[in-house]
Amino acid sequence: MFEAVGELLAEHADLEKRLADPGVHADQANARRLSKRYAELTPITETYRAWLAAGEDIETARELADEEPEFAAEVKQLEAQREELTERLRLLLVPRDPSDDKDVILEVKAGEGGEESALFAGDLLRMYLRYAERVGWKTEILEANESDLGGYKDVQVAVKARANAEPGQGVWARLKYEGGVHRVQRVPATESQGRIHTSAAGVLVLPEAEEVDVEINPNDLRIDVYRSSGPGGQSVNTTDSAVRITHLPSGIVVSCQNEKSQLQNKESALRILRARLLAAAQEEADREASDARRSQVRTVDRSERIRTYNFPENRISDHRTGFKAYNLDQVLDGDLDALIQSAVDADAAAKLAAAQQS
Repeated sequence: MFEAVGELLAEHADLEKRLADPGVHADQANARRLSKRYAELTPITETYRAWLAAGEDIETARELADEEPEFAAEVKQLEAQREELTERLRLLLVPRDPSDDKDVILEVKAGEGGEESALFAGDLLRMYLRYAERVGWKTEILEANESDLGGYKDVQVAVKARANAEPGQGVWARLKYEGGVHRVQRVPATESQGRIHTSAAGVLVLPEAEEVDVEINPNDLRIDVYRSSGPGGQSVNTTDSAVRITHLPSGIVVSCQNEKSQLQNKESALRILRARLLAAAQEEADREASDARRSQVRTVDRSERIRTYNFPENRISDHRTGFKAYNLDQVLDGDLDALIQSAVDADAAAKLAAAQQS
């Protein structure tokens, strides 16, 4: 069992030796890469050693139990501990998503339902901002297109993890499961008859790309500037501060007008563009990455829903994992951990099953 761990232990030991060499740290980029890999392998190494030690303890306890029956209970306790270590090690050996350490750009877009959908998009935005606040992430609204009643037609938010986040525990590791169509059932603020309506909003989550991840040729960009506008199309700025960037090879268009500075809007648009280009490149190069994103929103259509928010019953339901709870008010206030964990567990179980079959 766990025959593949040997190579990882040898790699971990080699990394430890290399990182102890002061010369390695002359190249800071290389030192960070080695340190990151070392941190990824450390939990595997520690768990495997604990697993081996538990096996030796069980053998010793069994020998003692042959002579002293009271040690039989200790054998059972040690076997239970080793089973827990076995399961943990199996999960640690499941192939990791290479983007799990990344921050994200999260987009929320109104869909079917008109103004009610835009209001619901605003509720989703607040939910994610509150969740980020709970877990200590930083958020920055890059672009927001508000509706007439105070909701959002679409909005893009950068979400960044704490500087000391554990390896594999970046924002993408948690929020990547939020991508898809979110359906709401409630009496809209625009409904005078008190009837329950169903509408939808879409969420797209992209790992944020660094400049080293995506190389953009400036000659491939067409940059247009124009005056910012607010709800209803009215001008909110007398200068040409809004920026629209078109990536000519891919046809991707990104517009930003949230900031008063043209330079800041351009930088925000480039961040969104890099994230979209990275996602497109990953989907094209890696079929698994493409499969993982099939659950995310393509068209904001209720038939593609991943989750339903039922206000009359205060119920939240995730249609991928079967999770259901009656604390919708708390979820919308940012209490997302149980929902996200159900997706994390389902994903890990699926990967573990696939690894065992291969």
